[in-house]
Amino acid sequence: MPPRAGRSVPGSAIRVFLSARDGECRLTEGPSLPMGVSGADLPAVEVRPSQLFQTLLGFGGAFTEAAAVTWLGLSPARREELLKAYFDDRSGHSYSLCRVPMGSCDFALGNHAHVETPGDCDLASFSIARDRQALIPFIQAAQQMAGEPLKLLASPWSPPAWMKSNGQMNHGGRLKPECRRAWARCFVRFIEAYAAEGIPIWGVSVQNEPMAAQRWDSCLYTSEEERDFVRDFLGPELEAAGFAHVNILIWDHNRDLMIERAKVVYADAEAARFVWGIGFHWYGENHFDHVQQAHEAWPDKHLLFTEGCQEGGPHLDSWELGERYVHAMINDLNRWTEGWIDWNLVLDHAGGPNHAGNYCSAPILVNPANDALLRQSSYFYIGHFARFVKVGARRLQCATTFGDLEAAAFGNPDGSLAIVVMNRSERGIRFRLDIEPGAIAEASLPPRSIATYLA
Repeated sequence: MPPRAGRSVPGSAIRVFLSARDGECRLTEGPSLPMGVSGADLPAVEVRPSQLFQTLLGFGGAFTEAAAVTWLGLSPARREELLKAYFDDRSGHSYSLCRVPMGSCDFALGNHAHVETPGDCDLASFSIARDRQALIPFIQAAQQMAGEPLKLLASPWSPPAWMKSNGQMNHGGRLKPECRRAWARCFVRFIEAYAAEGIPIWGVSVQNEPMAAQRWDSCLYTSEEERDFVRDFLGPELEAAGFAHVNILIWDHNRDLMIERAKVVYADAEAARFVWGIGFHWYGENHFDHVQQAHEAWPDKHLLFTEGCQEGGPHLDSWELGERYVHAMINDLNRWTEGWIDWNLVLDHAGGPNHAGNYCSAPILVNPANDALLRQSSYFYIGHFARFVKVGARRLQCATTFGDLEAAAFGNPDGSLAIVVMNRSERGIRFRLDIEPGAIAEASLPPRSIATYLA
């Protein structure tokens, strides 16, 4: 694995880290690029460090029960290897921004809630005992590897079955009006319980995918229902409990309807004052333009990518998988998104376990037969951002003059620059890396490859 990025000396050569479909390069450091080569007739990636945009919160993935039991089933050596791969700041991805389901989701071993006793609106039976079996140990081990607490976003897939109109955690249904205050207090109890385990909660989303009635854990909210729940219950309960610093995210669903959801919630000043920003996913059509529009319409609110994975099985050894990730990361980050959270950190080689049979891929899959970690292309592609774009980095103006090149650039807190460029075409591309003011180098990318350039 590559050494960590450091502050570059002005005028020095540019370090290059490459992953390519053809060959053995996987986050591999190659020869540095000498400065001062003009490459005048080549297409260009133009970076303007003087033009600064949003500050980044970081990158990460999700601690699901499926991921936790898969990790726990590894040998001690492989568990340590996986933690280093994601959370170590020297040989891994330096993950700092992650997500955890509040109760069960499809990537759990079955439906479960923190308040199982019907009618218990006082939450006397509230318990995180199940979380302590695998999920909390996984998070605690990750924090120990990272050397500091992670920024953790907690998201519910469903309230307890007895709080819902359909009497079950699956197949949608709605939160009963008479249970709204009790459900808001469940958020508070969850935050308190996790804090007692040494796991601070950075933020909460109101509901995972509130427009999807899935065959697994799900719950429906209209825009008005989400607005009213935040304004009248969740926001006030967090504030009263001393958790006003815990950020509330709305939507937590696909880009397609994020503007419609935001305009209803943000139009209510009392609801909007509790809301940090919008969380969004990538399923369905891309609609990157909606991310830009959300920033332009509400520039004082924040944008966070909260879930994305390759659906429909594990997709072992698919190179297109990594390309899908970075295409989305470049387009989201270039449109004011402040952080990017992948879905399951790890799954088994079948893409589970999943109690609804909704198998998916993950950047690291496990073959339990031989205790092997199977790093997928998505792991390496995400690493081209996560390893080199530091928490607190600022996005820089970055443009390409050739459609087959996709790029984003960032200025790190230590003064170094990280420029990520991807070539999804079937041919190699030579180009000019042009960094204001007057730092120019000639670069090349093989077919189906990605590189991070450190300057």
